[in-house]
Amino acid sequence: MNKAAEADLAIDARGLGRAFGSLWAVRGMELAVRRGEIFGLVGPDGAGKTTTLRMLAGVLAPTEGQAQVAGHSVTRDPEAVKSRIGYMSQRFGLYGDLTVLENLRFYAELYEVPRAGRAALEQRLLGFSKLEPFRDRLARDLSGGMKQKLGLACALVHRPELLLLDEPTNGVDPVSRRDFWRILYAMRQEGVTMLVSTAYLDEAERCTRVGLVDGGRLVEVDTPQRLRASLPGALHEFEVDQPRAAQQALARALGAARVSLFGGKLHLLADDAAQLAAAERVLAEAGHPPRARRAIAPSLEDVFIARLGAQEPA
Repeated sequence: MNKAAEADLAIDARGLGRAFGSLWAVRGMELAVRRGEIFGLVGPDGAGKTTTLRMLAGVLAPTEGQAQVAGHSVTRDPEAVKSRIGYMSQRFGLYGDLTVLENLRFYAELYEVPRAGRAALEQRLLGFSKLEPFRDRLARDLSGGMKQKLGLACALVHRPELLLLDEPTNGVDPVSRRDFWRILYAMRQEGVTMLVSTAYLDEAERCTRVGLVDGGRLVEVDTPQRLRASLPGALHEFEVDQPRAAQQALARALGAARVSLFGGKLHLLADDAAQLAAAERVLAEAGHPPRARRAIAPSLEDVFIARLGAQEPA
């Protein structure tokens, strides 16, 4: 990679790994996040997303490898990294016995934000997070969505150039999730780069690029549109009376990576008409003849189930 390309990276991790005893949570992580993008990390529980974010934030030392974050090494200069990023962990450290405004002011003090511009900054953060009416409410009395928005506002109080967000909307209601992403898009317009881990595949669709993490490694990276288009074969949706039993029958016959359960319907990835006919025979013989079938466009969830299934040993 030439120097111009390196300068365009907010995150450049190479061979990054972290072991806990004999267990490697992350190993061989290669991650490049360009300035100004919203990069989504998705993967199953235990895939290594949180450990990766903690290493990039400078709060967890890597066991091996290196990473440049906001132009500084996480191993040689972690304090310089911390001053340039906003890191929002899954359990962000809000103080329940402080009000919304007092939490903002506490973090402003912590980050040594100049006092001269604090009043205007507080009003701006309260305004776009829609927390102005609740500025005097204790943090412990906020709803889950409000707490997450306050956590984000506190992470932004020192105007970081990079945000590291670890499943920031986990357990938050859909309206608050929408508001949260509205704030993220506004911050991107101002040039803030974001690395977001998420368990919600619809949120991954909102990212400029997405990386699938599995087994502590980055399996695949691309835009949501290209990832969906990369799925080989055609996707079909089946309506059956006993979807879980039907899924198990198809998985045994055709492989777990080809079939998944979405609500009460089955999704099947078929290479050709012969494989589709074989699937219908399997369902009929197992006592689950489909009531209906139709071809559908793949979602990111379909892509990731297929990719993760392909990673599993035979």
